[in-house]
Amino acid sequence: MGEDTSGALPRVLIVDDSRIVRATLVKRIKDKFDILEEGDGEAAWQTLLADGDIQVVISDLTMPRLDGYGLLKRMRFSEIGRIRSMPVIMISGDEDEAARQRAKECGANDFITKGTSTVELVARLESLIQLARTSRELERSRAVIAESAAVDVASGLYTRCYLERQGEQALSHARRHHGEVSALVIGLDRFDELIAEHGEVLGTKLVARFAKMLRGSVRKEDSVAQVGPCEFAIVSPMIGFGASTSFALRLKDGISRAAIHYGGKAVQLTISVGVSNSSADRIDSSEALLQKAEERMNGARGAGGNQVIGHGQVLARAVPPTLDRAVGLLRAGNGQAVRPHLAALAASLLPLLRLIDAEYGLRADLAALEERVAKETG
Repeated sequence: MGEDTSGALPRVLIVDDSRIVRATLVKRIKDKFDILEEGDGEAAWQTLLADGDIQVVISDLTMPRLDGYGLLKRMRFSEIGRIRSMPVIMISGDEDEAARQRAKECGANDFITKGTSTVELVARLESLIQLARTSRELERSRAVIAESAAVDVASGLYTRCYLERQGEQALSHARRHHGEVSALVIGLDRFDELIAEHGEVLGTKLVARFAKMLRGSVRKEDSVAQVGPCEFAIVSPMIGFGASTSFALRLKDGISRAAIHYGGKAVQLTISVGVSNSSADRIDSSEALLQKAEERMNGARGAGGNQVIGHGQVLARAVPPTLDRAVGLLRAGNGQAVRPHLAALAASLLPLLRLIDAEYGLRADLAALEERVAKETG
């Protein structure tokens, strides 16, 4: 439940072991507020956990089970943001400066005596509720600004700084669960030459198109950033070196085969990819993981482009799994590791498929499959 915007009265929780005190307070403020009552701090805590619409607490100091100081401390150290920041007014029967100071040290927003006038009590409640609303609005604004700053306006992808923070979180999780994290840095080859030949408009379109394609190609757990004018990076939690390089190879091959035309001319686009992995490369920081992948991407570019380099080697093609291994991966739900090798697997299956087709008279269109396999396997 969240803040009510329908015009309902603000909800106040009154905590006091005296029914008479609670009844008196309710009578004085019931026209302005929706009121809940509890007789001790422990019961009040359970109510705070259960009711997300409470906006302010008025609490006595001395109560059984959990007193006002204990309730206030528990609220201020709560992991729930709305409870941790909720305004609290401590109420006492007399002007006790020591009690007032202790309540302030525990995190009380205000301190009143039971003789405080109704007008003043209502005014203080309204002021605290308005202050809390303003604080929440500021926090929301800060969150929006922070999120906006984390995103590159042109590409809609994360910035490098934000990607590194995401990578640190992924590495922390991997350390706790004995997992690994992979990073890819991808660069569009000959980008300056393409702009020189076709103009900056093409460059802008290619970057936007490639960014959109990347967003649609990764898992929801992955983070994608634009880290340069024509460079991109992906951080993939809980992904091994083999699976990440297979994805990189599939991406490279898909881009090189893509039919791109601009101004009536065919445009040949290729990419260079560097792959790093926290386990294979023994890297334990996000910055170092991205730097290693970037070094390898630059090495692939320097070697002529249209290459994938990972763990010190050029990966022209990943070795396809055996049929048994491929079936095992599929049963485990890891189709991503099998998909790059479909053509090779289909080639090894063709003799069996021909026999099945002849034996059962299926009349399957194996000629089309053979043609596709021949084209993709060279």
